[in-house]
Amino acid sequence: MIINFPDIDPVAFSVFGLDVRWYALAYLTGFILGWQYIVYLSKHWHVSAVFTKDVIDDFLVWAVVGVVLGGRVGYVLFYNLPYYADNPMQALQIWQGGMSFHGGLLGMSAAMLIFAKLKKLSVLRLADFVACAAPIGLFFGRMANFINGELYGRPTGADWGMIFGFVDNQPRHPSQLYEAGLEGLVLFAILFMLARLKTVQKIPGLLAAAFLAGYGIFRFLVEYVRQPDAQLGLYWDILSMGQILSASMVAAAIVLAIFCKARA
Repeated sequence: MIINFPDIDPVAFSVFGLDVRWYALAYLTGFILGWQYIVYLSKHWHVSAVFTKDVIDDFLVWAVVGVVLGGRVGYVLFYNLPYYADNPMQALQIWQGGMSFHGGLLGMSAAMLIFAKLKKLSVLRLADFVACAAPIGLFFGRMANFINGELYGRPTGADWGMIFGFVDNQPRHPSQLYEAGLEGLVLFAILFMLARLKTVQKIPGLLAAAFLAGYGIFRFLVEYVRQPDAQLGLYWDILSMGQILSASMVAAAIVLAIFCKARA
């Protein structure tokens, strides 16, 4: 059965003439739910005396700035630098889409390092909190990608292929939904179970390493059915930019896990 892309209006609603997009609502929902989940974890890990609700509230602002700024800068640098070099003002139009997860990760990492230093907190413990909450944001972000009709997949003969009429009439993998399921729901479930283990809780940074490895592996695999960026294509006719960056994440995860276990 071939499914047609539902062609959802990217504008959820308007308030006093201001369009509110699903993309913005997805980010907002992801941040709010992720923030609440971190508060929950701090209590159940018995570290709420250090990671108080006020501290977590303060970090939320840093997280938003880090993810949004890093995500946009990463997209510009990693995926479409020549275009934005010729059209610099369009780099500011975030509402039009175009965010890089890997750029957002770098932005978040910078925010965590600075915030932890200012507040005299364990950056590895903070990274664990963020890692556990990140799949929530990833799920909503990928659903927003689907609504926007971006990051669609390659042509497929599978029964669940979806026709994105604004591209062509070929059934394609709904790769945004694959990523929402794997990077969002499945990765959240894995980290949720790991976070309940006392042995894991005793080693700060181990959950962050698990997140890096899990995301890197899932993203690397989905890239095989995701349409490569037209302006980049494939490197060496094999790997996409997303796969190169995701493989780097897995390598970083291994190094981080070894480091964390050695210092525990």
